Amino acid sequence: MTAPDTHRSVEAVWRIESARIIAGLARLVHDVGLAEEAAQDALVAALEQWPRTGVPDNPGAWLTVTARRRAVDRIRREAGLAEKLRLVGHALETDPPQGPQPEHAVLADEIEDDLLRLVFTACHPVLSTDARVALTLRLLGGLSTEEIARAFLTAEATVAQRIVRAKRTLARAEVPFEVPEGEELAPRLASVLEVVYLVFNEGYAATAGDDWMRPALCEEAMRLGRVLTGLMPREPEVHGLIALMEIQASRTPARTGSGGEAVLLLDQDRSRWDRLLIHRGLAAHERAEALAAEQGTPPGPYALQAAIAACHARAGTAEQTDWVRIAALYTALAARSPSPVVELNRAVALGMAFGPETGLALADELADEPALRGYHLLPGVRGDLLARLGRHREAAAEFTRAADLTRNARERAVLLGRAEESARAAAG
Repeated sequence: MTAPDTHRSVEAVWRIESARIIAGLARLVHDVGLAEEAAQDALVAALEQWPRTGVPDNPGAWLTVTARRRAVDRIRREAGLAEKLRLVGHALETDPPQGPQPEHAVLADEIEDDLLRLVFTACHPVLSTDARVALTLRLLGGLSTEEIARAFLTAEATVAQRIVRAKRTLARAEVPFEVPEGEELAPRLASVLEVVYLVFNEGYAATAGDDWMRPALCEEAMRLGRVLTGLMPREPEVHGLIALMEIQASRTPARTGSGGEAVLLLDQDRSRWDRLLIHRGLAAHERAEALAAEQGTPPGPYALQAAIAACHARAGTAEQTDWVRIAALYTALAARSPSPVVELNRAVALGMAFGPETGLALADELADEPALRGYHLLPGVRGDLLARLGRHREAAAEFTRAADLTRNARERAVLLGRAEESARAAAG
């Protein structure tokens, strides 16, 4: 195997195994930052050694054992050696012998529990939202700082600072490396799911830049979601989230035209939707509903949003969409998880189900909502409802305002096109 081939193998193994390695180390050293540094040291060692010695039979185990040794070396260099070694324990101090059996044992050691602890630590509410997203992609996604920065159109130095500060914050706050229990679980799980969905949304509808979508981020979010369903198979909202993401991601092939232009939901060629993702998403949604019913709890916000996405997925054409049910689901979502954005989406659904006057009445009520100030979709929604009412001059002004507010070039082009269309209708 050539050196470039070996390097590609190292990168592939790292992407697959890094979260497990870091999770296992963090449980032992009680420090996420130290765990990641030791894992990175093992990665560097692999890049140096594997081109000469070949890829080991169990590369993940090799990286784990090497990372443990590097963690011991780092602890020995630190001032608080005695206390650190007491916490880590004799098992980490003693190097495991060479050979396949010990390495397999290392990998089998509480992997799932460790991963779950790492998920809750990286998404801890003590961190800012941006920090949680960056740290999660770094520790659980195995993405480099450069990859994260490129995905979010952020300076690499900014992302690096966020990650460093996040690890310091966790250490200063003495955040325990554990899975929350009892009353703490629900809010902490909500924080985890929020991070995963934020990553997905940035991929599904990029907030800025020239690309309408960034599919790699959607794929990473869905991968994290599937990991969570394996780690927490009895949590309805975990299944609700993966259902929502997979159904929405099924539309990806139809969301751009031949020239890369954005295509909105009602204009999409539904024959291009990914039927496999729809099938998986609907199955996950059924699991979420069944678990909620079994546990005697109402559907959560992600399960409700998945139910809305399922209505679109089941409609063969835009005209066949059950907007009355979607409006009812948005009403339930507004009661379960009230927010101005949910209300704006409810205005769209009401406008489709009961006429644009009904939708516009609710959208007008949101005009002075502070949380929607500067949010381009508010004038975008108002423009659409006004156009359907034949108030084309007002619609043109709203579409232009929405275009001025968005930072996404593809979305701006769509909105300006709607503005021109309304202006022509007003003039003619």
